[in-house]
Amino acid sequence: MRKKFLGIAMASIMGLSTLAGCATTTVEEAGEAEVDTQAAASEESGEAKETTEATEETADAAASTEDGSSSDSLTGNGDKTLHVFLYMQEHEKTIYEDLVKKFVDEHKDEIKEVVFEVTTQDEYNQKMIANMTANDMPDVFYVGPAAVRSYVDNGYILPLDDYVDADTIGSVWGTTQEIYRYDGTNVGKGSLYALPKDLSCFAFAYNKDLFDAAGLDYPDPNKPYTYDEFVEVCKKLTIDKDGDGEVDQWGVANADQWGMTPYLYSNGVKFLNEDMTKVNVANNEQLKEALTFYTDLTKNGLTPSVEQDTALGGYQRWLDGQVAFYACGTWDVAAFMDNATFPYNWDLCGWPVGPSGDGKSHTWMGSVGYCVSATSENPDLAAQLIAKLSTDEDGQREVSGITSGASIQLPNITDLAYGEFKDAVNSGKVPYASNVDVIFGYFDGNDNYAASLQETDYTYNAEWFTPFWSGVFNIKNGDITVEEYLQQVEPEMQEALDEAIELQNSATK
Repeated sequence: MRKKFLGIAMASIMGLSTLAGCATTTVEEAGEAEVDTQAAASEESGEAKETTEATEETADAAASTEDGSSSDSLTGNGDKTLHVFLYMQEHEKTIYEDLVKKFVDEHKDEIKEVVFEVTTQDEYNQKMIANMTANDMPDVFYVGPAAVRSYVDNGYILPLDDYVDADTIGSVWGTTQEIYRYDGTNVGKGSLYALPKDLSCFAFAYNKDLFDAAGLDYPDPNKPYTYDEFVEVCKKLTIDKDGDGEVDQWGVANADQWGMTPYLYSNGVKFLNEDMTKVNVANNEQLKEALTFYTDLTKNGLTPSVEQDTALGGYQRWLDGQVAFYACGTWDVAAFMDNATFPYNWDLCGWPVGPSGDGKSHTWMGSVGYCVSATSENPDLAAQLIAKLSTDEDGQREVSGITSGASIQLPNITDLAYGEFKDAVNSGKVPYASNVDVIFGYFDGNDNYAASLQETDYTYNAEWFTPFWSGVFNIKNGDITVEEYLQQVEPEMQEALDEAIELQNSATK
C-alpha cells in the first residue's frame, strides 16, 4: 500500500521566479506530523473544493478567496472537465488564462469545463498538501526537477510518453528534455513526466555606468574573467566616493544562498560523490580554493561586509547603484530594464572562471514544469493542454514578448529564442539585456559557458546543503578558517543527506 507523505520542502531553484517561477513542493515523510496536520489539511481541502464548486455555478465568472487565490470557469459544449491549479503573478495569469481560453475554444466540442485556479506560491504549497491528503489532485499542476522523484514514487503524476509526441518534446531546450525524466532510480533518464513552464538561470550583471566612471572596458561576453582578473577589476570599482574614509561603492555583492555556487562551480566544484550518497567537502581541494576566493572578496573589502549586508542587502545595493556586479536571474531582467527600478545602463556577462575548473563559466539553472495527475479522468486532454501552455508557438511568442513587447520569460522553443526573440531584442521591441547570448550560452553550453541543475535537484531533498551555505558568513567574519569550516560542516551535511536517502528508500518500497 502506498505510503502518504504530508510534509513538504521547497525545491531550490530556481527560482524560483525569485527563483520564483521555479519552485515546487516535494513530498517528504511526515511520520508523527500526520496526526497534527490532518485537520488543517482537511480544512484546506474543503476550502479548495468549495472554491471549485463556486466557480462551477457561474460560467466565465472569476471567484476570489480570502487567501488571494482565484479561479475561472471556462466552458465549452462537450462533456469533459479539467482542473488546472498553478501559482503565478497577476500579469502572468492574464497571459496564461488567455492561452487556456484559446485551448477551450479549440476543443469546445470536447470540453465541458476547465477550472483555471491560480494562487500565490506559498498558498500553492499548502493547498497541494491538502490535495495529496485528500487524494484529490488537480488534473494539471506544477512539478519541479527536485520533486519529480517523490511525485513519481508516490504515484501522483503520469508519464507523458504516450501523450506527447517526439516533435513537441524536441522543440524545447535540451536541458528541459532531460530534467523531467525519471526511470525509477535516476533523474534525467527514463520516461518524461513534465513539459517546461520555463527555464531560467543565474547570469552575472554589471553596471555599465560604474565602468564608464572608472574608465574601464566592459566585460567581454565571449571571454569571462578569470578569478584573478575579476579581483583586479573589483579593486578598481571599490571606491570611497564621498571621501569620508568609508567605502560606499563595491565591486560586487553576493548572496550566499543563491549567488555563491556559480563561483564554486566555475572552479569544478562538486559537493557529492558520483552516486550522490556521500558528501565531499572536508578534503575537496577545488572547493577549498574556490571558497577561499569567494570569502576573500568580503574579507578584502571588495563586497559589503556581513554587517553591512545585514543592514542593506546586495540586491538593494545593486538597485541603488552601489555595486558593479550582481547576480541576474532571467526573472530579474524585467525589473532591471525598468528605469524607475534601476536607472542605470547595464548588461550581462559570465561568472568568473576558477583556475581548477574546465575553463568555462558555470552557473546553475532552474525550471518548473506542467505535469498531469495520475488520477486525471482525461489525461490525453490534460496533456494537450500542457503542450499548449509549454510549446505552442503563438503562446511562447506572447509570454516572451515577441508579440506583446513585455517579456515574462524566455521562449521554451529554441528556434524562437534564437530567431524571433533575438530579433525582437535587437530591434528594441523587447526590452532585454543586449548580451542575451550569455544566457543562451548557459542554456545550450558552448566553449565559454555551461550550466546544470544543482546537485540538490538530484537528491530527495535539499536539506543537506542548508548547513553549508548558512554558515559561510562565519568565514567572512574571520571567525573560522575555510579549512576548519569544511571539516566542521561535512558531518552535519552527511547526516542530512543520509536522512534524505532514507526517505527515498521508504518511498520506493
